[in-house]
Amino acid sequence: MAKEGAQRAEETEQMIEKEGGKEAAESSAGGSLRAADTKEMRAVVLSAFGGLNKLRVSKKAMPEPQEGELKIRVKACGLNFIDLMVRQGNIDNPPKTPLVPGFECSGIVEALGDSVKGFEIGDRIMAFVNYNAWAEVVCTPAEFVYKIPDDMSFSEAAAFPMNFVTAYMMLFEVANLREGMSVLVHSAGGGVGQAVAQLCSTIPNVTVFGTASSFKHEAIKDSVTHLFDRNADYVQEVKRISAEGVDIVLDCLCGENTGKGLSLLKPLGTYILYGDLKSSKPLVPKLDICMGGYHCQHGLSQPLTGYGILPIGRQKILINHHSLSCFQVKEAMQRIHDRGNIGKLILDVEKAPTPLMANDSTETSEAGEEEEDHEGDNENKERMPFIQ
Repeated sequence: MAKEGAQRAEETEQMIEKEGGKEAAESSAGGSLRAADTKEMRAVVLSAFGGLNKLRVSKKAMPEPQEGELKIRVKACGLNFIDLMVRQGNIDNPPKTPLVPGFECSGIVEALGDSVKGFEIGDRIMAFVNYNAWAEVVCTPAEFVYKIPDDMSFSEAAAFPMNFVTAYMMLFEVANLREGMSVLVHSAGGGVGQAVAQLCSTIPNVTVFGTASSFKHEAIKDSVTHLFDRNADYVQEVKRISAEGVDIVLDCLCGENTGKGLSLLKPLGTYILYGDLKSSKPLVPKLDICMGGYHCQHGLSQPLTGYGILPIGRQKILINHHSLSCFQVKEAMQRIHDRGNIGKLILDVEKAPTPLMANDSTETSEAGEEEEDHEGDNENKERMPFIQ
């Protein structure tokens, strides 16, 4: 085992050395996220809370693992709605800026801190990270790192932790999903919605009702049993199919959809609010309804191995995801803000950016005003990578 570990360490070092030499040539063209100085790395940095113009790809000192931590050479990172809340400062006790966002990633173990057991240099892993995931290298406690199967790609692995832990906890730990039950999930085309649909497919005879914007229907129609336009009268459609309603409602939209969801819930059903619970309006639940709440960031304290989610993850599910370059983090955030993503959005550390239209660089704030992006000339229809 020691000999094998030493061999994998040597292979990893050779890989890093090779990529380091390659990126010296690529960095002049601006097409790689690699930093030529091995003591530095590049990361997506949030300089201050606010709009998309507060994000930059910058050089930072490379971290080293402390006791009980792993050093991870990041291959891909997940992007979630909570990352938008962090960027805007709309979370409880936000950290000070500048900071590196991101709560999940996949990659290769590059170094082990003292007292770490069960991992070797060169292991392919996915991990929860308490910020700092959107970087070339990150360090995180070993208890939040998990080996990934050989047939799981780094992009799939980066799409897994936050969304699938959230979906798994809601369905199996809170709602006690069983054979023959029915589930209504809003935003069925998003990362959590697709995880819910896929996990439901592992249980026999579960009926999944989903709402989503109509332009997503063709892409996700096979993942749910019944799919409705979120802007249509889906309440009557659900009642037409299931007069008694549904056993479980998963609501990330709140507002008027909460009242609609409650009207569809069976007696003794379970209604779960998840996501941005700060903005949820106060509810007065019926006495025969089990109300629950789940915040995606709480997944950081839930070890995957305790719930058997990893074996489920490779049974018969499809991890729906789309990868963008880390240089396109602004565009990725804009897409989530506009609810334009289908499945999970992934930031690929090694992927080169593609030209995008400059008019994608504004975002409508909660106050209804556009946050200006002063990067580049508005008349220039192709935006260059935003490297500092």
